[in-house]
Amino acid sequence: MTTEVTIIGAGLGGLTLARVLHVHGIPATVYEAESSPTARAQGGMLDIHEGDGQRSLEAAGLTEAFRGLVLEGREATRVLAPDGTVLFDDDSESGRPEVQRGELRQLLLDSLPPGTVRWGHKVSGVRALGDSRHEVTFADGATLVTTLLVGADGAWSRVRPVLSDATPKYIGRSFIETYLYDGDTRHPAGAKAVGGGGLMVLEPGKGILAHRERGGTLHTYVALSKPQAWFAGIDFTDSGAATARIAEEFDGWAPELTALITDGDTAPVLRTLHTLPIAHRWDRIPGVTLLGDAAHLSAPNGDGANLAMYDGAELAKALAAHPDDVETALTEYEQALFPRSATAAADGIHLHELMFGDNAPHSLVDMFTGHV
Repeated sequence: MTTEVTIIGAGLGGLTLARVLHVHGIPATVYEAESSPTARAQGGMLDIHEGDGQRSLEAAGLTEAFRGLVLEGREATRVLAPDGTVLFDDDSESGRPEVQRGELRQLLLDSLPPGTVRWGHKVSGVRALGDSRHEVTFADGATLVTTLLVGADGAWSRVRPVLSDATPKYIGRSFIETYLYDGDTRHPAGAKAVGGGGLMVLEPGKGILAHRERGGTLHTYVALSKPQAWFAGIDFTDSGAATARIAEEFDGWAPELTALITDGDTAPVLRTLHTLPIAHRWDRIPGVTLLGDAAHLSAPNGDGANLAMYDGAELAKALAAHPDDVETALTEYEQALFPRSATAAADGIHLHELMFGDNAPHSLVDMFTGHV
């Protein structure tokens, strides 16, 4: 295959696509809006699943290197009641080893030929030119024309509009993110509550989720089921006031749990949650496709990064299998992508109902203990 693949977005999905293409000798260039690999924090822990994420890394030839990033013991899971009572505690391994997202991204970046990723290239728009060609326009006014374009550019994809008029919709819930550093020494009560891996403290419509990262860092997501207008009424530029307002929603909860909110070492960051339609799909348009959140943004359920990587690996393998027939490769890829994405999106909705629905947290505990 001599056609160079143009990939928009240097997240895990786009980089996996580029890496597996490289393994098969297919050239690719990745255009990324961020100015450098370290321009933005890359999120927290990822559990890499056997059926998709680990298979993708195997296709990329990176399994051994990936194993070197695994943080042992982080698969542990605890569910506490708001008063601190332990409802579920399991420190066994489940075949889903945990790694830091940023470290996994760097592994993929390091596996690519120099110059594969073009940093500081923010896409402002894409238009079809016909005959499988698309023109990509960047924020600085520069343009390029490609005959094989892949949108790996996330929830607010600039590539998606050439394929679909679907736009992400708010799911009625947001996360507020914060970090506590050196937890065992500086935040011992919170560290003890979190345990060795992940913590969930839930009530209908809200919760505190936390994970132990490398170096004793406690990474917290506070979940609140509120309309966007409610969050708009909080001034997140005033960290103290914003933290206090969020903490009010957890009045009466055990102090070692609310400390995961109030004692944060970083300013609280609002993460609104959006989804595309469960059965999002598009008609085959020559020369362009999507992967990851650009294709199937769904409620967070621990599978998003795994699916994006799997999309990238599967697309690369399809292109390698049909080097002289790009359209057949894209058709095969999308025919498998659509049902796979719909299943994952439905799973995400179900998980959120277990976590934040009327019977939380008992519905989630029942799932963990096999009582549902």
